[in-house]
Amino acid sequence: MKTVIIGGVAGGASAAARLRRLQEQGDIIIIERGEYVSFANCGLPYYIGGAITQREALTLQTPESFKARFNIDVRVKHEAIAIDPASKEITIQNIDTSETYTESYDNLILSPGAEPIRPNINGMDSGIVFTLRNIPDTLKIKAYIKSEKPKHAVVVGGGYIGVEMAENLKEAGLEVSIVELADHLIAPLDLDMAADVHHYITKNGIQLYLNNGVKEISGNTVVLQNGTIHTDMVIMSVGVRPETSLAQGCGISLNRRGSIVVDRQMKTNIPGIYAVGDAVEVQDFVANTPAFIPLAGPANKQGRIAADNIAGFPSEYTGTQGSAVLKLFDMTVATTGLNEKSAQAAGIDYDKTYIYSAPHATYYPGGTSMSVKALWNKKTLKLIGAQVVGFDGVDKRVDVLATAIRFGAKITDLTQLELCYAPPFGSAKDPINMLGFVAENIVTGKIKQFFWHDVETLPQDGSVTLLDVRTVTETACGKIDGFIHIPLDSLREHIHEIPKGKPVYVHCHSGLRSYIACRILTGHGYECYNLAGGWRLYESVVNAHTVPAYICTECK
Repeated sequence: MKTVIIGGVAGGASAAARLRRLQEQGDIIIIERGEYVSFANCGLPYYIGGAITQREALTLQTPESFKARFNIDVRVKHEAIAIDPASKEITIQNIDTSETYTESYDNLILSPGAEPIRPNINGMDSGIVFTLRNIPDTLKIKAYIKSEKPKHAVVVGGGYIGVEMAENLKEAGLEVSIVELADHLIAPLDLDMAADVHHYITKNGIQLYLNNGVKEISGNTVVLQNGTIHTDMVIMSVGVRPETSLAQGCGISLNRRGSIVVDRQMKTNIPGIYAVGDAVEVQDFVANTPAFIPLAGPANKQGRIAADNIAGFPSEYTGTQGSAVLKLFDMTVATTGLNEKSAQAAGIDYDKTYIYSAPHATYYPGGTSMSVKALWNKKTLKLIGAQVVGFDGVDKRVDVLATAIRFGAKITDLTQLELCYAPPFGSAKDPINMLGFVAENIVTGKIKQFFWHDVETLPQDGSVTLLDVRTVTETACGKIDGFIHIPLDSLREHIHEIPKGKPVYVHCHSGLRSYIACRILTGHGYECYNLAGGWRLYESVVNAHTVPAYICTECK
């Protein structure tokens, strides 16, 4: 039995190693057109920035180590140029010699990955323009920085890789600007959660050009839709597309995006041919719709599943939910599941809530509060998405929420989770529990919400009461126009000043004390609405150019 694998990075390398562990006998061949196999794509920006100092650390396996440990024949700088499914043969070209030859197979796994999108604009072929997808790209950028000593770089595209590149170019000593066509960085985030990222990244000296795009690159000038930037180098990071021309050439089914269509066993429409990784169409685990979600974790799992099925161990891939995490200087940004845009596109009637919570016991030194947002299906109450932005403990909270989504938990089930607690690590009521408590209050009707985007439409004609229950010190950080101020601890003695028979819209700093205020007011016969996420979220989103609430030292 001979298995040939085209592409030797995440999915392909994982499939090869798994298959050998399951089948000691039989030939396994990896065909890789690049110079390296099993390298760490996700580590490439950190080599440029200097956090990873040894180039060898980026390569998890070599052709020699694959042969020694797994008896796998790895052929780097060999490119598969055609597949003949009828004869089960592949035409391969040796890139160094241009010699071509054929290789037969019993089973074939395609793992060609994705390629960077290169916009059709003037100047893309300039010597100052780079993309980052593999080790040669990385070495080229590193060499350019060393030899040309650029002072400024423009990163075009504010996704995960673009933001990571911006951080690492800054760490390498360059001034950096990010140009992003959308209104916020990191597309899996909603705008309200990206706002803290915008404040923090600009605080660290990176300039943002949002709602803007590149028209052309002329010499050392990047011409934008609105404005120009003088720069010494440009990193194009506007996304990737599946690299599937080889599959298309042999009749494998592709979707409209160009991704390879596979079933849950990673089989294509042609018997004996499997496909894994960034080149394949996946099923969105939450929305249950076809999707393109190029991530390393899913690619590795898919490679393992393809190998299982070839070896006779039935295995299925159940979908991708898009769990991802990003380091940005000291900040951590993490997401899982759907955001509001994708939930709306899927036609899901959802609700949402926010908390602003410390990562561990507040009396224990250190720790900065994190912004947490959760979405759930109103009909089933199932958790469908979560986003967390903060500094400590972000990744472990999103991992818990990702697990909850995977196992079909309701938002209210979060109240029941028994999570580890000690003052340096968490709280007796963990932020995950608190998220569940807040949502449970909404679901059971104990509290009604309004949101930052509702504030501008609230009537100012006296038909409702707008109430700010923060402390006097906190109001020094800023106020929302039209809200009267009565601190929470004085509310009962001043409650007679609030007109009866009118809805009351209340806010505090984060939403916790305004919830308490709403319970007091409800107990006195008022109809009350709480500003989800509080003033700090409103201020962060609406007043993007002011000092954000989480930085204001007077605010609690």
